[in-house]
Amino acid sequence: MRRIGKKMEYLLLLLSGFMLIGIIFPATVAAGPSGKLIVFHAGSLTVPFDAIEKEFEAKYPDVDVLREAGGSTKMARLISEVGKPADIMVSADYKVIDNNLIPAFADWNVRFATNQLVLCYTDQSRYADQITADNWYEILQKDGVVWGHSDPNLDPCGYRSLMVLQLAEKFYGIQGLYDKILANRPQKNVRPKSVELVNLLKTGNMDYAWEYISVARQHELKYIVLDDHINLSNYKYDAFYKQAQVEVTGKKPGTWITKTGQSCTYGITMIKNAPNPEAAVAFLQFLLSEDHGLKTLEQMGQPPMVPPIVPDPAMAQKMPAEIAGLVEVKD
Repeated sequence: MRRIGKKMEYLLLLLSGFMLIGIIFPATVAAGPSGKLIVFHAGSLTVPFDAIEKEFEAKYPDVDVLREAGGSTKMARLISEVGKPADIMVSADYKVIDNNLIPAFADWNVRFATNQLVLCYTDQSRYADQITADNWYEILQKDGVVWGHSDPNLDPCGYRSLMVLQLAEKFYGIQGLYDKILANRPQKNVRPKSVELVNLLKTGNMDYAWEYISVARQHELKYIVLDDHINLSNYKYDAFYKQAQVEVTGKKPGTWITKTGQSCTYGITMIKNAPNPEAAVAFLQFLLSEDHGLKTLEQMGQPPMVPPIVPDPAMAQKMPAEIAGLVEVKD
Protein backbone atom coordinates (compact mmCIF):
# COMPACT_ATOMS: atom_id res chain seq x y z
CA MET A 1 0.00 0.00 0.00
CA ARG A 2 2.90 2.31 0.76
CA ARG A 3 4.31 1.68 -2.72
CA ILE A 4 1.00 2.61 -4.37
CA GLY A 5 0.83 5.78 -2.28
CA LYS A 6 4.27 6.89 -3.42
CA LYS A 7 3.33 6.38 -7.06
CA MET A 8 0.20 8.48 -6.63
CA GLU A 9 2.24 11.13 -4.84
CA TYR A 10 4.69 11.20 -7.78
CA LEU A 11 1.87 11.47 -10.35
CA LEU A 12 0.23 14.32 -8.45
CA LEU A 13 3.56 16.13 -8.25
CA LEU A 14 4.11 15.67 -12.00
CA LEU A 15 0.59 16.91 -12.78
CA SER A 16 1.12 19.99 -10.60
CA GLY A 17 4.29 20.73 -12.51
CA PHE A 18 2.47 20.66 -15.86
CA MET A 19 -0.23 22.96 -14.50
CA LEU A 20 2.41 25.39 -13.22
CA ILE A 21 4.09 25.46 -16.64
CA GLY A 22 0.74 26.25 -18.24
CA ILE A 23 0.27 29.20 -15.89
CA ILE A 24 3.77 30.59 -16.36
CA PHE A 25 3.87 30.10 -20.14
CA PRO A 26 0.32 30.72 -21.43
CA ALA A 27 1.66 31.74 -24.87
CA THR A 28 2.40 28.09 -25.59
CA VAL A 29 -1.34 27.45 -25.51
CA ALA A 30 -2.51 30.28 -27.80
CA ALA A 31 0.14 31.70 -30.12
CA GLY A 32 -0.47 35.00 -31.90
CA PRO A 33 -0.52 35.56 -35.67
CA SER A 34 2.68 34.99 -37.62
CA GLY A 35 4.04 34.85 -41.16
CA LYS A 36 3.83 37.27 -44.05
CA LEU A 37 0.85 39.64 -44.41
CA ILE A 38 0.31 41.12 -47.89
CA VAL A 39 -1.42 44.52 -47.95
CA PHE A 40 -2.29 46.33 -51.19
CA HIS A 41 -3.17 49.98 -50.59
CA ALA A 42 -3.70 53.37 -52.18
CA GLY A 43 -0.55 55.40 -52.68
CA SER A 44 -2.01 58.25 -50.66
CA LEU A 45 -1.86 56.01 -47.57
CA THR A 46 1.88 55.34 -47.85
CA VAL A 47 3.05 57.63 -45.04
CA PRO A 48 0.44 56.68 -42.40
CA PHE A 49 0.72 53.01 -43.31
CA ASP A 50 4.49 53.18 -42.80
CA ALA A 51 3.77 54.17 -39.21
CA ILE A 52 0.90 51.71 -38.76
CA GLU A 53 3.08 48.86 -40.06
CA LYS A 54 5.79 49.61 -37.48
CA GLU A 55 3.26 49.84 -34.66
CA PHE A 56 1.54 46.61 -35.71
CA GLU A 57 4.79 44.66 -36.07
CA ALA A 58 5.89 45.89 -32.64
CA LYS A 59 2.73 44.36 -31.20
CA TYR A 60 2.95 41.21 -33.36
CA PRO A 61 6.70 40.61 -33.93
CA ASP A 62 6.09 37.29 -35.69
CA VAL A 63 4.20 39.02 -38.53
CA ASP A 64 6.03 40.57 -41.48
CA VAL A 65 3.80 43.14 -43.23
CA LEU A 66 4.50 43.35 -46.96
CA ARG A 67 2.88 46.44 -48.47
CA GLU A 68 2.43 47.34 -52.12
CA ALA A 69 1.16 50.84 -52.90
CA GLY A 70 -0.28 52.32 -56.08
CA GLY A 71 -3.38 53.68 -57.73
CA SER A 72 -6.37 51.97 -56.09
CA THR A 73 -7.94 50.82 -59.36
CA LYS A 74 -4.63 49.33 -60.50
CA MET A 75 -4.10 47.55 -57.17
CA ALA A 76 -7.61 46.06 -57.23
CA ARG A 77 -7.09 44.83 -60.80
CA LEU A 78 -3.83 43.16 -59.81
CA ILE A 79 -5.96 40.98 -57.55
CA SER A 80 -9.02 40.48 -59.75
CA GLU A 81 -7.39 40.28 -63.20
CA VAL A 82 -3.73 39.39 -62.72
CA GLY A 83 -4.34 37.03 -59.81
CA LYS A 84 -1.71 38.41 -57.46
CA PRO A 85 -2.10 37.08 -53.89
CA ALA A 86 -3.12 39.56 -51.22
CA ASP A 87 -4.64 39.48 -47.75
CA ILE A 88 -6.01 43.02 -47.55
CA MET A 89 -6.97 45.69 -50.09
CA VAL A 90 -7.31 49.35 -49.12
CA SER A 91 -8.74 51.82 -51.64
CA ALA A 92 -8.88 55.62 -51.75
CA ASP A 93 -12.37 55.18 -53.24
CA TYR A 94 -14.46 52.53 -51.54
CA LYS A 95 -16.38 51.98 -54.77
CA VAL A 96 -13.25 50.50 -56.38
CA ILE A 97 -13.66 47.56 -54.01
CA ASP A 98 -17.38 47.33 -54.74
CA ASN A 99 -16.83 47.40 -58.50
CA ASN A 100 -13.70 45.26 -58.83
CA LEU A 101 -13.62 42.81 -55.91
CA ILE A 102 -17.15 42.18 -54.60
CA PRO A 103 -18.53 39.50 -54.75
CA ALA A 104 -15.92 37.30 -56.47
CA PHE A 105 -12.89 38.29 -54.39
CA ALA A 106 -14.34 39.91 -51.26
CA ASP A 107 -17.56 39.85 -49.24
CA TRP A 108 -17.55 43.19 -47.45
CA ASN A 109 -16.20 46.73 -47.57
CA VAL A 110 -15.58 48.99 -44.55
CA ARG A 111 -15.52 52.76 -45.05
CA PHE A 112 -12.95 54.10 -42.59
CA ALA A 113 -11.50 57.47 -43.69
CA THR A 114 -12.17 60.61 -45.73
CA ASN A 115 -10.11 63.18 -47.60
CA GLN A 116 -10.31 66.21 -49.90
CA LEU A 117 -8.57 67.45 -53.05
CA VAL A 118 -6.17 70.40 -52.83
CA LEU A 119 -3.90 72.12 -55.35
CA CYS A 120 -0.29 71.66 -54.21
CA TYR A 121 2.76 73.75 -55.00
CA THR A 122 6.11 74.90 -53.57
CA ASP A 123 8.03 78.15 -53.22
CA GLN A 124 9.67 77.33 -56.57
CA SER A 125 6.35 77.20 -58.43
CA ARG A 126 5.58 79.89 -60.98
CA TYR A 127 3.20 82.50 -59.49
CA ALA A 128 3.61 80.95 -56.04
CA ASP A 129 3.44 84.43 -54.54
CA GLN A 130 0.22 85.27 -56.39
CA ILE A 131 -1.98 82.16 -56.35
CA THR A 132 -5.03 82.16 -54.06
CA ALA A 133 -8.28 80.26 -53.58
CA ASP A 134 -9.91 82.87 -55.81
CA ASN A 135 -7.58 82.83 -58.82
CA TRP A 136 -6.06 79.32 -58.95
CA TYR A 137 -7.97 78.41 -62.11
CA GLU A 138 -6.53 81.47 -63.86
CA ILE A 139 -2.98 80.56 -62.80
CA LEU A 140 -3.34 77.02 -64.22
CA GLN A 141 -4.16 78.51 -67.63
CA LYS A 142 -1.07 80.74 -67.83
CA ASP A 143 1.68 80.09 -70.39
CA GLY A 144 4.67 78.31 -68.92
CA VAL A 145 2.82 76.93 -65.89
CA VAL A 146 3.39 73.17 -65.57
CA TRP A 147 0.67 71.30 -63.71
CA GLY A 148 -0.57 67.72 -63.58
CA HIS A 149 -2.60 65.00 -61.95
CA SER A 150 -2.57 61.22 -61.67
CA ASP A 151 -4.00 58.81 -64.26
CA PRO A 152 -7.80 58.61 -63.88
CA ASN A 153 -7.76 55.06 -65.26
CA LEU A 154 -5.48 53.85 -62.46
CA ASP A 155 -5.96 56.17 -59.51
CA PRO A 156 -9.07 57.68 -57.89
CA CYS A 157 -7.15 60.90 -57.24
CA GLY A 158 -6.86 61.19 -61.03
CA TYR A 159 -10.56 61.11 -61.83
CA ARG A 160 -11.31 63.15 -58.74
CA SER A 161 -8.93 65.85 -60.00
CA LEU A 162 -10.93 66.09 -63.21
CA MET A 163 -14.16 66.18 -61.21
CA VAL A 164 -12.84 69.15 -59.23
CA LEU A 165 -12.26 71.04 -62.48
CA GLN A 166 -15.76 70.21 -63.74
CA LEU A 167 -17.30 71.34 -60.47
CA ALA A 168 -15.27 74.55 -60.54
CA GLU A 169 -16.85 75.44 -63.89
CA LYS A 170 -20.32 74.97 -62.41
CA PHE A 171 -19.55 76.65 -59.07
CA TYR A 172 -17.94 79.75 -60.61
CA GLY A 173 -20.37 79.84 -63.54
CA ILE A 174 -17.61 80.16 -66.16
CA GLN A 175 -18.65 78.32 -69.32
CA GLY A 176 -15.85 76.25 -70.89
CA LEU A 177 -13.54 76.60 -67.86
CA TYR A 178 -12.88 72.84 -67.66
CA ASP A 179 -11.65 72.63 -71.26
CA LYS A 180 -9.60 75.82 -70.97
CA ILE A 181 -7.71 74.52 -67.94
CA LEU A 182 -7.06 71.10 -69.48
CA ALA A 183 -5.78 72.73 -72.67
CA ASN A 184 -2.72 73.80 -70.63
CA ARG A 185 -1.99 70.28 -69.35
CA PRO A 186 -0.13 67.97 -71.78
CA GLN A 187 -0.64 64.23 -71.48
CA LYS A 188 2.94 63.77 -70.20
CA ASN A 189 1.86 65.53 -67.01
CA VAL A 190 -0.58 62.70 -66.22
CA ARG A 191 1.26 60.22 -63.99
CA PRO A 192 0.29 56.68 -62.90
CA LYS A 193 -0.19 57.61 -59.24
CA SER A 194 -0.61 60.85 -57.36
CA VAL A 195 2.38 60.42 -55.02
CA GLU A 196 4.74 60.50 -58.04
CA LEU A 197 3.75 64.12 -58.51
CA VAL A 198 5.19 65.01 -55.10
CA ASN A 199 8.76 64.42 -56.32
CA LEU A 200 8.11 66.47 -59.45
CA LEU A 201 6.93 69.36 -57.29
CA LYS A 202 9.86 69.16 -54.88
CA THR A 203 12.44 69.00 -57.68
CA GLY A 204 10.92 71.97 -59.48
CA ASN A 205 9.87 69.93 -62.52
CA MET A 206 6.20 70.73 -61.92
CA ASP A 207 4.57 73.88 -60.58
CA TYR A 208 1.22 72.56 -59.40
CA ALA A 209 -0.36 69.15 -58.81
CA TRP A 210 -3.65 67.85 -57.49
CA GLU A 211 -3.27 65.79 -54.31
CA TYR A 212 -5.20 64.76 -51.24
CA ILE A 213 -4.82 67.17 -48.33
CA SER A 214 -3.36 64.35 -46.23
CA VAL A 215 -0.55 63.84 -48.76
CA ALA A 216 0.10 67.60 -48.88
CA ARG A 217 0.45 67.75 -45.11
CA GLN A 218 2.58 64.61 -44.84
CA HIS A 219 5.04 65.89 -47.46
CA GLU A 220 4.98 69.47 -46.15
CA LEU A 221 3.76 70.96 -49.43
CA LYS A 222 2.01 74.28 -49.80
CA TYR A 223 -1.58 73.95 -50.97
CA ILE A 224 -4.74 75.82 -51.87
CA VAL A 225 -7.91 74.78 -50.05
CA LEU A 226 -10.96 75.05 -52.30
CA ASP A 227 -14.60 75.66 -51.46
CA ASP A 228 -16.45 72.58 -50.17
CA HIS A 229 -18.63 72.69 -53.29
CA ILE A 230 -15.51 71.79 -55.28
CA ASN A 231 -13.08 69.80 -53.11
CA LEU A 232 -15.14 66.58 -52.65
CA SER A 233 -14.71 66.70 -48.88
CA ASN A 234 -18.25 67.10 -47.62
CA TYR A 235 -20.92 64.42 -48.02
CA LYS A 236 -23.55 67.14 -47.54
CA TYR A 237 -22.68 68.34 -51.05
CA ASP A 238 -22.92 64.93 -52.71
CA ALA A 239 -25.93 66.12 -54.73
CA PHE A 240 -23.74 68.90 -56.19
CA TYR A 241 -20.76 66.55 -56.67
CA LYS A 242 -22.92 64.21 -58.77
CA GLN A 243 -22.87 66.78 -61.57
CA ALA A 244 -19.27 65.77 -62.27
CA GLN A 245 -18.70 62.66 -64.40
CA VAL A 246 -15.49 61.15 -65.76
CA GLU A 247 -15.14 58.16 -68.09
CA VAL A 248 -12.42 55.65 -67.21
CA THR A 249 -11.38 52.33 -68.74
CA GLY A 250 -13.43 49.29 -67.74
CA LYS A 251 -12.40 45.79 -66.72
CA LYS A 252 -12.18 44.63 -70.35
CA PRO A 253 -10.19 46.38 -73.10
CA GLY A 254 -12.33 48.79 -75.08
CA THR A 255 -14.95 49.18 -72.33
CA TRP A 256 -15.63 52.29 -70.28
CA ILE A 257 -17.07 53.09 -66.88
CA THR A 258 -18.56 56.43 -65.88
CA LYS A 259 -17.39 57.68 -62.49
CA THR A 260 -19.81 60.09 -60.81
CA GLY A 261 -18.73 62.72 -58.30
CA GLN A 262 -19.04 61.85 -54.62
CA SER A 263 -17.27 62.84 -51.40
CA CYS A 264 -13.90 61.12 -50.84
CA THR A 265 -14.35 57.95 -48.81
CA TYR A 266 -11.73 55.23 -48.31
CA GLY A 267 -12.59 51.52 -48.10
CA ILE A 268 -10.88 48.37 -46.83
CA THR A 269 -11.59 44.66 -47.23
CA MET A 270 -10.08 41.24 -46.64
CA ILE A 271 -9.60 39.06 -49.71
CA LYS A 272 -11.57 35.80 -49.68
CA ASN A 273 -8.59 33.54 -50.37
CA ALA A 274 -6.23 35.53 -48.14
CA PRO A 275 -2.97 33.57 -47.66
CA ASN A 276 -2.80 34.61 -43.99
CA PRO A 277 -6.33 35.24 -42.68
CA GLU A 278 -5.31 35.17 -39.01
CA ALA A 279 -2.79 37.98 -39.45
CA ALA A 280 -5.23 39.82 -41.73
CA VAL A 281 -7.92 39.88 -39.03
CA ALA A 282 -5.38 41.06 -36.44
CA PHE A 283 -4.27 43.88 -38.75
CA LEU A 284 -7.85 44.93 -39.42
CA GLN A 285 -8.56 44.99 -35.68
CA PHE A 286 -5.51 47.19 -35.20
CA LEU A 287 -6.24 49.55 -38.10
CA LEU A 288 -9.92 50.04 -37.27
CA SER A 289 -9.24 50.64 -33.59
CA GLU A 290 -9.79 54.20 -32.37
CA ASP A 291 -6.69 53.86 -30.16
CA HIS A 292 -4.35 52.60 -32.88
CA GLY A 293 -4.80 52.85 -36.66
CA LEU A 294 -7.53 55.49 -36.71
CA LYS A 295 -5.57 57.56 -34.22
CA THR A 296 -2.48 57.42 -36.46
CA LEU A 297 -4.49 58.55 -39.48
CA GLU A 298 -5.83 61.51 -37.51
CA GLN A 299 -2.33 62.47 -36.37
CA MET A 300 -1.10 62.41 -39.98
CA GLY A 301 -3.74 64.71 -41.37
CA GLN A 302 -6.23 62.17 -42.70
CA PRO A 303 -9.69 62.37 -41.08
CA PRO A 304 -10.81 58.89 -39.94
CA MET A 305 -14.44 57.82 -39.73
CA VAL A 306 -15.14 57.02 -36.08
CA PRO A 307 -16.59 54.50 -35.97
CA PRO A 308 -15.97 53.02 -39.43
CA ILE A 309 -19.14 52.03 -41.27
CA VAL A 310 -20.66 49.36 -43.52
CA PRO A 311 -23.83 50.07 -45.52
CA ASP A 312 -26.15 47.30 -44.34
CA PRO A 313 -26.61 44.51 -41.75
CA ALA A 314 -26.19 41.77 -44.38
CA MET A 315 -22.65 42.95 -45.10
CA ALA A 316 -21.83 43.28 -41.41
CA GLN A 317 -22.81 39.64 -40.88
CA LYS A 318 -20.23 38.54 -43.46
CA MET A 319 -17.38 40.15 -41.56
CA PRO A 320 -15.13 38.30 -39.11
CA ALA A 321 -16.59 38.57 -35.62
CA GLU A 322 -13.36 40.09 -34.32
CA ILE A 323 -13.88 43.27 -36.35
CA ALA A 324 -17.65 43.38 -36.78
CA GLY A 325 -17.91 44.99 -33.34
CA LEU A 326 -15.68 47.87 -34.45
CA VAL A 327 -18.00 49.10 -37.20
CA GLU A 328 -21.42 50.72 -37.37
CA VAL A 329 -24.13 49.87 -39.89
CA LYS A 330 -24.98 53.09 -41.67
CA ASP A 331 -25.73 53.88 -45.30
